[in-house]
Amino acid sequence: MIVERIWTGNAYRNFNYLIACPDTGEALAIDPLDHEKCLNAAKVRGWQITQVLNTHEHHDHTGGNEAVIAATGAKLLAHHKSGSKIRGVDRGLQAGDIVKVGKRVELECLDTPGHTMCHICLRSHTDQPALFSGDTLFNAGAGNCHNGGDPALLYATFAEQLAKLPENTQVYPGHDYIENNLGFTLDREPDNAAAQALLPQVEGQDPQRSKVWTLAEEKGFNTFFRLGSASVIAALRERFPELPAQPDPKTVFVKLRELRNTW
Repeated sequence: MIVERIWTGNAYRNFNYLIACPDTGEALAIDPLDHEKCLNAAKVRGWQITQVLNTHEHHDHTGGNEAVIAATGAKLLAHHKSGSKIRGVDRGLQAGDIVKVGKRVELECLDTPGHTMCHICLRSHTDQPALFSGDTLFNAGAGNCHNGGDPALLYATFAEQLAKLPENTQVYPGHDYIENNLGFTLDREPDNAAAQALLPQVEGQDPQRSKVWTLAEEKGFNTFFRLGSASVIAALRERFPELPAQPDPKTVFVKLRELRNTW
């Protein structure tokens, strides 16, 4: 499996992705908002985009669909309940479905509600696992739930699915928000050594050259995986004094997401 990460450079700080089969040159485009960059990257690499996949229905992920499909004839894949939200879906995906690219690339669909109710992530069946996480999991953060989402369901997605993936899973998010997200981590957990060390490295960094972090690393500096941290809970109780001394993980997650909305 070959992964081409495409930095859009737009105001929303989107990442687009091409996943290609090294044997055939067939490629899957994930959320190809910047259709010109995606089509050009495929042309330069000698790849043929045969499928487009949207992780969810928001325009900054679907806005390039028509141009890419018009240029390539690719089929459009999305959540099986997104037909009323995404025009022209050829294949609706459910949890456990496999997306094949070329001869030997297989990506498993995860049904990951929370940011929206029709959100999917893809995990690769490779020796070095990868997760294409859309707007569910960001580097050092979690997606918002403003436009049709639910923070309680986002917690369930984190706790029941993402946290159980292999520790060496590489995380490919839909946006680059790491600098702001690390700032939030340190606002909530000032003694987080991993975040303290990483923030100076990413300040002002060109996202095109940014590292691809693993799930194990995320668990060190992503507040939304650190729900049992004594420092996180102590700081949270300062803002929400009605919380018990040992709040349950779901409550911690939902309160953190609430604070992040206005941070």
